[in-house]
Amino acid sequence: MPAHEGPGHRTYDAVIVGGGHNGLVAAAYLARAGRSVLVLERLDGTGGAAVSTRPFAGVDARLSRYSYLVSLLPKKIVRDLGLDFRVRGRTISSYTPVERDGRPTGLLVGGGERRTRDAFARLTGGDREYAAWQRLYGMTGRLAQRVFPTLTEPLPTRDELRRRVDEDAWRMLFEEPIGVAIEENFTDDLVRGVVLTDALIGTFADAHDPTLAQNRCFLYHVIGGGTGAWDVPVGGMGALTDALATAARAAGAVLATGHEAVRIDTDGRAAEITYRTAEGEGTVAARHVLVGASPQQLAALTGDEPPAPAEGAQLKVNMLLKRLPRLRDTSVDPREAFAGTFHIAEGYDQLAAAHAQAASGSLPAAPPSEIYCHSLTDPSILGRDLVEDGYQTLTLFGLHTPARLFERDNDAVRDELLKATLAQLDHHLAEPLADCLATDADGRPCIEAKTPLDLERDLRLPGGNIFHRELTWPYAQDDTGRWGVETRHANVLLCGAGAVRGGGVSGVPGHNAAMAVLEAGE
Repeated sequence: MPAHEGPGHRTYDAVIVGGGHNGLVAAAYLARAGRSVLVLERLDGTGGAAVSTRPFAGVDARLSRYSYLVSLLPKKIVRDLGLDFRVRGRTISSYTPVERDGRPTGLLVGGGERRTRDAFARLTGGDREYAAWQRLYGMTGRLAQRVFPTLTEPLPTRDELRRRVDEDAWRMLFEEPIGVAIEENFTDDLVRGVVLTDALIGTFADAHDPTLAQNRCFLYHVIGGGTGAWDVPVGGMGALTDALATAARAAGAVLATGHEAVRIDTDGRAAEITYRTAEGEGTVAARHVLVGASPQQLAALTGDEPPAPAEGAQLKVNMLLKRLPRLRDTSVDPREAFAGTFHIAEGYDQLAAAHAQAASGSLPAAPPSEIYCHSLTDPSILGRDLVEDGYQTLTLFGLHTPARLFERDNDAVRDELLKATLAQLDHHLAEPLADCLATDADGRPCIEAKTPLDLERDLRLPGGNIFHRELTWPYAQDDTGRWGVETRHANVLLCGAGAVRGGGVSGVPGHNAAMAVLEAGE
């Protein structure tokens, strides 16, 4: 792609603000439908949060720096756009270490039904918890099959969606706090915590939060692909956005990087978009404007009243290791434990305590987090020499760390939190993680941490919120419109994660915004 490619025309059928994965999906669909399309991207490259980068100087490791697993991307989008993109499944779902009766043990989920059943029995002393696990995830599996296909259709009404869903599943997810179902079905604290974690990714909420923010988070984490599986993108997350950019450009879309949209003027039928580059300002006209940025940024561009502030609540850590660390629980191979999701300090009571401490303004004493190793499933992200020498990546995602905790001193609090988080991991290791860290060309440890404030600065995520705002229910409400992308301006659509049914690496808002434009027939 030419550096800072600029608009080739004065007028386009559609101008897309933001070249993240959703904006690229919309661009590819519209260009393939014969529309003239311009994408205005502020940064020097497309991809947004769904990128691969080499964060460590002189080290040939191309990491999925921000978003890193794929579940919500419909195969329909991959097929429709002819994307050269693949994912690989993980044979292990999760491993959660714990100390019981003074000895290290844990729960390994995956590797076949029999192996998982035996793991539950060893941890809990019987078959009850595993039977409850099967019932719960059998229910969410049926839910996924029925709800996931609706994400790329016009929004169903609440009643229409309810008719698709089992009565028990509807009550558990749409009406009562998820904590009720967890406590009704499970008795073991560790098992309860493993279930709850899917309700807390990037979501600062308690299991019994009356707003049901945690339920909406859980819902999107169990319906992906109609199965709930979370897969590894081959080549890293940047492989997806590279494929999308290629598809959009091949269809005729113009991708103008280094072009920051700063204002949208519209009368509902035609729009003028002002953009800024290193050389100055320019304008371009369009019939439709699709905004892949946050709802806050959309309001700033159009001069509308901004929505309520968003707040992120996660610590994001990328690491490169010379080798995987040995575990205190010697019954588990680290290559299996880290291949799935490795839960740290995520017992049910631990999660409740961490939330309460953060809500009171303090960092959690035992910060909860989860880790996985991309390179175990897809070594292609590492250079050949690193693979041959046994190097591995680790990605850590910390929970219950709302942006407000970092406002007094982002750098100092980041360092304090990272130290405490790694100490929780070290408690379950037979050797300190620091002994396993690789070093970069300057001799520095290969580890970087990002707080919500860092993500707000780097990616303009409002408050560092990875979903741009609280996740929404996947059904129509009074102001959601037909596709969940509409705004009060008839020809301005929201195609980013803040759209209804947005969040995660899905491309769903981009698809739906493109469908809304094509349906208008203009």
